[in-house]
Amino acid sequence: MKSIREIATQALQDEAQALSDLIPLLDEQFDKSVDLMLHCKGKVIVTGVGKSGHVGAKIAATLSSTGTPAVFVNPLDAYHGDLGVITKDDVVLALSNSGQTDELLRFVPIIIHMEVPIIGMSGNPQSLLAKYSTYHINVKVEKEACPLNLAPTSSTTAALAMGDALAICLMELRDFKPRDFAQFHPGGELGKRLLTTAGDVMLTENLPFLSPAMHLGEAIIKVSAGKLGLGIALNDDETVAGIITDGDIRRAMERWQAGFFDHTVNDIMTRTPKTVTTKARISEIQSIMHSNKIHNVLVTDADNHVVGVVDSYACVL
Repeated sequence: MKSIREIATQALQDEAQALSDLIPLLDEQFDKSVDLMLHCKGKVIVTGVGKSGHVGAKIAATLSSTGTPAVFVNPLDAYHGDLGVITKDDVVLALSNSGQTDELLRFVPIIIHMEVPIIGMSGNPQSLLAKYSTYHINVKVEKEACPLNLAPTSSTTAALAMGDALAICLMELRDFKPRDFAQFHPGGELGKRLLTTAGDVMLTENLPFLSPAMHLGEAIIKVSAGKLGLGIALNDDETVAGIITDGDIRRAMERWQAGFFDHTVNDIMTRTPKTVTTKARISEIQSIMHSNKIHNVLVTDADNHVVGVVDSYACVL
């Protein structure tokens, strides 16, 4: 008898194979489906029954959050008033693995009568759903991951992945940007990182300003008092000359030892510190910190005057 891990491995392999098998099925019908959704003046109505309905609801949510307005409508509810949500400017995306689901097929003639285009998604290109659809997307799988080949497993994964493929194509064609995504996700961590700016979180009080000519003994006191792990060196016109960090100070002590106190900030400062404007997003700042292995960035104005500091703690939202 197979172990639990062997059974799980087989299930994942079966579903992974089902996804790989979808790639050769991408054809002109898929291209036209994307184009139809792209130029839709209304919204995408996603519909399906049972497991296909659950998948359809997720696809609708993904489309909506990535720039393509979409809603899920259960065919059974459509007979009791929900049909009113559909207009002639819409496009219907109908899901059924067999393409022969009775409840869905009874819904199709109503959509055709309303002259609303239908994109069918099923595992049977010869099905009635495929026949009556404007375009049909084939999501056929050879077998379910279910050992009985009965429970919708690989087939629902295939439909879900194809829905993601549609959404990603539309994102690319719409030139959908991170800020656009954040506008649809304002309450989550991602939205905060993409919408919050340096101006919202920067530290502005008691910043450790130094002069390049300041001796390192005095600079240590300033850096320690600032509690940011750095000191900001300014030119006579108060523009940024450079920065020194705790690490710079430690390395200088190891290098010069007793002669350390004879040196100045100018001897160890970094003359090209990373700076951002007040409008820089936290996501951008996190990327700068990560790629440069630093914990702080300076916030400067158009004249290179320091207006604040953003540290790594401020980026944890």
